[in-house]
Amino acid sequence: MAVSLTKGQQISLTKTSATPLRAVRMGLGWEGVKKKGFLGMGGSQVQVDLDANALLFDAAGTLVDVVWFRALRSQDGSVTHSGDNRTGAGAGDDETITVDLTRLPQNVVTVVFSVNNYSGHSFADIAEAYCRVINVDGDVEMARYNLVGAGGGHAAMIMASLKRSGSDWTMTAIGQSSQGRTYQDNLSDIRPHL
Repeated sequence: MAVSLTKGQQISLTKTSATPLRAVRMGLGWEGVKKKGFLGMGGSQVQVDLDANALLFDAAGTLVDVVWFRALRSQDGSVTHSGDNRTGAGAGDDETITVDLTRLPQNVVTVVFSVNNYSGHSFADIAEAYCRVINVDGDVEMARYNLVGAGGGHAAMIMASLKRSGSDWTMTAIGQSSQGRTYQDNLSDIRPHL
């Protein structure tokens, strides 16, 4: 059973897993708000282009690599992105990033997952959003962070981090709002979470 995290909460993924933890997948899902039509009738759902990012840092806080919609694989191939979903339409995860923990370079100690609203909408146009971590072995959801109250004037969010401590991996729900259309705009807000 998955642990539902609140902002700032941390869990050990290694200790939570019933099987050896070799690879995890971060799933991002969202839905646009429904706008009412003329005189409150009909209407449509706003199509929002959120982009999931995985930023890989070493112990000194140096950005080692980034996986995002313009680079779907890390340089060593240990982190892969499912591809860009530009609408959030449909049930389930809209974008995923898989991290092969056994192949991740030893100098990478933190992986930060962030999301940017590339279409220029603010999170006020998002009705619901979540990120979840799945143990790839058995496809078991281990932790979920619902971005409740994500709506607002910000265009980006630093969602969660994975941190290595020896052979243990912990997940921390961050949930900090930020601004900008790509991860580069969020680096100053990400650094305090390393």
